[in-house]
Amino acid sequence: MARQVSRRSLLGGGAAAAGVAGAFVVGRASEGAPAEHAARPATYAFRGAHQAGITTPAQDRLHFAAFDVTTDDRDALVDLLKKWTDAAERMTQGKPAGTVGPVEGATNVPPDDTGEAIGLSPSGLTITFGFGPTLFRTDDGHDRFGLADRQPRALRTLPHFPADNLDPMRSYGDLCVQACADDPQVAVHAIRNLARIGFGTVSVRWSQLGFGRTSTTSVDQSTPRNLFGFKDGTMNIKAEETSDVDAHVWVGADDDTKASWLAGGSYLVARRINMTIEVWDRQPLGDQEAFIGRSKDTGAPLSGGSEHAEPDFDMPGSGGLPIIAPDSHVRLVHPDFNGGARMLRRGYNFVDGSNSLGGLDAGLFFLAFVRDPDTHFIPIQTKMAANDALMEYLKVNGSALFAVPPGTKAGEFVGQSLFS
Repeated sequence: MARQVSRRSLLGGGAAAAGVAGAFVVGRASEGAPAEHAARPATYAFRGAHQAGITTPAQDRLHFAAFDVTTDDRDALVDLLKKWTDAAERMTQGKPAGTVGPVEGATNVPPDDTGEAIGLSPSGLTITFGFGPTLFRTDDGHDRFGLADRQPRALRTLPHFPADNLDPMRSYGDLCVQACADDPQVAVHAIRNLARIGFGTVSVRWSQLGFGRTSTTSVDQSTPRNLFGFKDGTMNIKAEETSDVDAHVWVGADDDTKASWLAGGSYLVARRINMTIEVWDRQPLGDQEAFIGRSKDTGAPLSGGSEHAEPDFDMPGSGGLPIIAPDSHVRLVHPDFNGGARMLRRGYNFVDGSNSLGGLDAGLFFLAFVRDPDTHFIPIQTKMAANDALMEYLKVNGSALFAVPPGTKAGEFVGQSLFS
């Protein structure tokens, strides 16, 4: 049997294919790596109590894909999850997706790895899996895999919120895979190979590339900016806030007796939010700051202080009105006005070319992990859709909700507790 090879081992072997690829990628991967990246581990363990890619320090690049399961064969689905588990564990450690590799197998059969990650480091790759409501029962109520009685109470199609203009082919899905890395090619390689492995069992329903994370999930990370130019995710839950992570992110053992398999997992909300960039860019700076409720420069609340200062929502502004407007984004989503609910966001910017009107098809691919979407997302989004001043500049055309199973222990496959 061909020996197992890492991506790095292919650089110095002298093979023509490896030499050409290596000459291109090594310089690219080593140029100007931010200090934040340098301090980050090269790899994250795939197995553990919780899936990686949730509280993991948010990487700079994303490839997200939702899949439709094209078979009604439960054994075929389980077999796919086993294969995905093996491939994901290998790729997150910088190895090829298959045991042979992209260039070392027989020449008369397709390779078991596509090869575009030859020579690249693991780049902090994490791969996170989720299950959509239609995996448990289809829209017409069909229980394809004998899982309907284990469907979590909160796992269903999200409501159609005011101002949603959803494209069904950018929404929903039986399965999802979130691949995050500091190199876009590493993230794309992960999704590409999982889709290849799943051929005949699943098909890609929709996918999204993202760049420039729009949240910080660790105290060691600086706050990034979204495409409106504002710092985003200032008050996001950080991994180091372990009590808040337990309270707001991980599903508890007693949360849902019908879905005890989900304990230690989470719910993932995915929303594709187009920003009307050109209209926003014509708004006065003062209006932009009023819509957000923060300084565009420092990210501090308009009531003063530093970026991380607690907003003073009672401080009067001009005309006797609060300096932080009642319809500002900061006020509407603040935990004080939402029963203390918080969410762990891991969103990304996206620019997908231009739309039919010549404007940028750009915006925020919103990703958030919550303990219960019925308390931690749906009420907040309902309020935002009806009252947030920002909604004039946002158009949601993609939406999905997934149950993210707990971490995978040694000898298990992802989601095994659901099928046990």
